Amino acid sequence: MRIELPQKVQYIINAITKAGFEAYVVGGCVRDSILGREPGDWDITTSAKPEQVKALFRHTIDTGIQHGTVTVMLEKEGFEVTTYRIDGEYVDNRHPKEVTFTPNLIEDLKRRDFTINAMAYNEETGLIDAFDGMQDIGKKMIRCVGEPRERFGEDALRMMRAVRFSAQLGYDIEKETKQAICELSSNLSTISAERVQVELVKLLTSPHPEQIRVAYETGITKVVLPEFDRMMETDQKHLHHMYTVGEHTIHAVCGIAPRKELRLAMLFHDIGKPETLKVDEEGITHFHNHAVVGEEMTKKVLRRLRFDNDTIYMVSRLVRFHDYGNRVKPDARIVRRAINRVGEDIFPMIFPVRQADILAQSEYKREEKLKLLEEWREIYEQIVAQGQCVSLKTLAVTGKDLIDAGMKPGKELGDTLSKLLDMVLDHPEYNTREILLEKIKE
Repeated sequence: MRIELPQKVQYIINAITKAGFEAYVVGGCVRDSILGREPGDWDITTSAKPEQVKALFRHTIDTGIQHGTVTVMLEKEGFEVTTYRIDGEYVDNRHPKEVTFTPNLIEDLKRRDFTINAMAYNEETGLIDAFDGMQDIGKKMIRCVGEPRERFGEDALRMMRAVRFSAQLGYDIEKETKQAICELSSNLSTISAERVQVELVKLLTSPHPEQIRVAYETGITKVVLPEFDRMMETDQKHLHHMYTVGEHTIHAVCGIAPRKELRLAMLFHDIGKPETLKVDEEGITHFHNHAVVGEEMTKKVLRRLRFDNDTIYMVSRLVRFHDYGNRVKPDARIVRRAINRVGEDIFPMIFPVRQADILAQSEYKREEKLKLLEEWREIYEQIVAQGQCVSLKTLAVTGKDLIDAGMKPGKELGDTLSKLLDMVLDHPEYNTREILLEKIKE
């Protein structure tokens, strides 16, 4: 097997080997090259000590020198070069207390997480595959290197990585590896929220986000996202549904484009249902006001997982309005007011969200729902094409215009702008400076 190495990567390997040391590309870049995927980065492993690597290159950065990692800079592009090592005792289910450098490549590969990530390559030696990573690629299998309980005991985040890789690659998780996750998933409570967030987003935006079901089955979500467990365990006995809240959620996540905000919105769109569950005398379930409750719950969960404010705003708004207008026959006035209420930035995303939600429900009145959604979309597109005013941003007058017309700054000025906008939402033809200033006089 031959892997085409980037010119700069080959230059680094050549420089190290000419100095009398071993050097290979290793890990994810090898795996992705074998799978025909574009590697995100190229990591290099070597028998040279960090100081020896630093001596070979003009510009290096000590990015993790205590663990053997030096970043070699070539024309402003960085490549991590790490010395072969054996990890010492792990003290926090994440990091080794100390590392010992070793001249043996196999000892270094032995400490890695999964067989498909434990392969090394250089052009002279070819592929080094001591743990049958190629065989597992052929089987489409995620399997730990060595004893899975040891690997997960060293680094608990590897359990989420196993599910994430299965989602990205469409692979199954090997039986013993999966069993070890079931036994040790509680250790994820020691992992930082930021690390959990990264793995969750990668899982959700993968080609197989339905693998979050495996995270539930193995106890991962019980630790990192207990709200999802409640959804999985909440029935929906209603003509409009055929799944539990959780299974409906999984189908909805799979039914939308792999954009972070959209997949998160579908993951949380019904998070408020377990909290608002009511069962009537006929045994039918109802979830009144679940979108409002869900908005606040979504904010709380996303803050807990350390998401940025823009993501929190966007996702929680989509949750709040995910079924907005689903029973309302639209006209232009209704849609303009809806855009104003939901927000110009959020409103276009309501269409794919509602469509994914509808397609994850039962077939009861599905065609009617989709037809109604399309009517909303067509009117929205007409409003945008005609440049109709739906917010203060595009109102034909500003606060300065009102001050120039003799109005004093303050609450009255703001109230007047709001009233003018309210008028324009009903009558878009009024949105000219002349008409609005005349309306003020009236």
